[in-house]
Amino acid sequence: MVSHQAVLRRYVVIQRNPNSGSGWRRSLIYDLVRELKVLGFTPRLFRGRERLDAWLAIPENRAQVVCLVAAGGDGTVGDLLNRHPGMPLALLPVGTENLLARGLGIPASGQEVARLIAGGCVRRLDLCRLGERRFTLMASAGFDAEVIRRVHARRSGHISYLSYFQPIAAALRSYTHPPLSIWFDDDPVPETARLVVVVNFPMYALRLPVAPDALPDDGWLEVRLFRQGSAFQMLRYFCNLALGRLDRLPDVARRRARVLRIESAEVVPVQVDGDPAGVVPAVVEILPGALDVFVPVPEHPSKSLA
Repeated sequence: MVSHQAVLRRYVVIQRNPNSGSGWRRSLIYDLVRELKVLGFTPRLFRGRERLDAWLAIPENRAQVVCLVAAGGDGTVGDLLNRHPGMPLALLPVGTENLLARGLGIPASGQEVARLIAGGCVRRLDLCRLGERRFTLMASAGFDAEVIRRVHARRSGHISYLSYFQPIAAALRSYTHPPLSIWFDDDPVPETARLVVVVNFPMYALRLPVAPDALPDDGWLEVRLFRQGSAFQMLRYFCNLALGRLDRLPDVARRRARVLRIESAEVVPVQVDGDPAGVVPAVVEILPGALDVFVPVPEHPSKSLA
């Protein structure tokens, strides 16, 4: 008798950002694929989202997946965890900021990322949610989100640090800093601010320490409320942030919450993980332990997924 039992594979499914299709980014992805094969995995590389989604929709395929790999930046990470919640992730950081990968100590090396997957060490992290959208790092409403809105409105391709200069200058000239009302958990009395930043993972653009004591696995959101609103005040906040003195300012309040609601009588933009996310009203909540990520060194009790 010939057995027709399906051959079990250890699939590693790679989602490639379309902007990572040339140069050193492509080289790192090919290094990842080659090393995964050496280590006994079956890599599946996808550029198109629809093809990856269709492949994972087949139960026999999905059951044999060790993890999904986000080969891109933080936007690729967010895209994958929203399309396929609950799937373990590995990160190949080939984007502009790569804040999550940097915070977890994951190198920009295809070979090393393949070895992390083979090692099977994961860290269980909290996620945040705004509406139906999940994200890993941070959210904001106010001036910071207005800059992000302007950057993406002008976007015609890959975003670099230079992409932010003109939008920052324009926002400093014209943004009016409407007042915000923020409700924390079950507190019926709101607090007020002109800019609110919600942090889950203590990494922000240019490595600025908005909330350096934030922990991505403690079940809490760290919140900073910036009370003043003007171009001068935004520059003052930025200078103190760059110098690591933000929490010393009396007009910057520190709060913690599991859920917060942000409202305003005017139109105020919101962003999550560096992407536009509409306008207020907005509700941000923590999702404890909702994401498993492969990491170099287990900082907490971990389990093997490989």
